[in-house]
Order: sequence, then structure tokens, then C-alpha cells
Amino acid sequence: MKRTPLKRKTPLSSAGSRRKRCPACRVMFTPARDTQAVCGEIECAIAHGQSEKGQATARKALEDFGRREIKVRKEKLKSRADHLREAQAAFNEWIRLRDADRPCVSCGRYHEGQYHAGHYRSVGANPELRFEPLNVWKQCAPCNTHLSGNLVNYRLSLLQLIGTEQVEWLEGPHPACKHTVEEIKTIKAEYRAKTRELKKGQAA
Repeated sequence: MKRTPLKRKTPLSSAGSRRKRCPACRVMFTPARDTQAVCGEIECAIAHGQSEKGQATARKALEDFGRREIKVRKEKLKSRADHLREAQAAFNEWIRLRDADRPCVSCGRYHEGQYHAGHYRSVGANPELRFEPLNVWKQCAPCNTHLSGNLVNYRLSLLQLIGTEQVEWLEGPHPACKHTVEEIKTIKAEYRAKTRELKKGQAA
């Protein structure tokens, strides 16, 4: 019985890849490996590499633009209270860093627990002293939270730190003050800059 010869498949390259068209010069070629994107001409490789680099740069620029747009939109959606919280956080961080080597202003202890930026005259009673550095000092969490500021000892420490005249000024009447959003932004930027400067000084 006569056998019909089998048809051979189209021969493949040594890498098992079929012929493809070079995206740079448009000539058909057989790749030496599956990942080979262009023919063997150096000009084509350079052109393809530049094209990929350009695409990557464009993608990165688009992503950066998108992130900036999101940031701008989020900033526009912030309320005055949002800006005030951020400014307070920046101010409090600076206070803790300024007083990093000091003990708690109220109990005079050094410990490994959490420290706050404790106000002598509370924000609720004296909002105009919210960002007054003489009114805010490093304070341990137990004194600030559990002892409501431990104010008797806080005052005794302040008398030694800033003197009677300044303490009486803190305790005296103050004109009402309601910061605008722009003023709050300025305060936040100011104390973030001061914090950076303190960190630089400590790292030097």
C-alpha cells in the first residue's frame, strides 16, 4: 500500500519564531529569539528604542499631570476646617521638635510614651492663641489627656520658662481672631518650613 507523504509545516527559526515585519524599516525578518522586536540593523534598533523611550516619557508625563490634577482638585474641595487641622498638625509637629530635649512641661518627667503639643490656654477658650508658641509646649499624654493639662504645674513651669510678665500676657484678654483660609495656608507652610530647618540642624 502506497503511503501519502506528510506535509511539512513552515520551517521555524532556531528560536521557534515565525517571520515578522520590522516596525522601523518594514522589512520581513526571522527573529533569532522570541523577544526580538526589530531586524538586525542597528539603525532600526536605535529607532525602536527611541520610540519606546518617547512613549514611556509621554506616559510618565501624563501620569504626573493626572496626579497634579487630582491634587489640585482635592485642594479645592478642602474646607476651612480641613486647612485648620493641617495647619495645627504642622504647628504641633514643630512644637514637639522644638522641645525634643525637654521633659513634659507639666510633670517634668522624661519617658518613652507619647508626647503632645499641649496648650496652656486651651484652643476652645482662647482660639486666638492656637498658634502662639509661648502658649504651647511639649507635654506628655497623661498630663494633657488624663489630667486636663495639669495646669497648676504647667503654670509653675511657664513662670520659670518665660517669666511672670509673659504668663500674665497669656492669661490676659486677647482680641478675637479668625484666620482666613489663605492665612491658615500661610501658617501651615511657615511651620512646615520651620520643621524642615530644625530637622536639618539636628541631622548636621
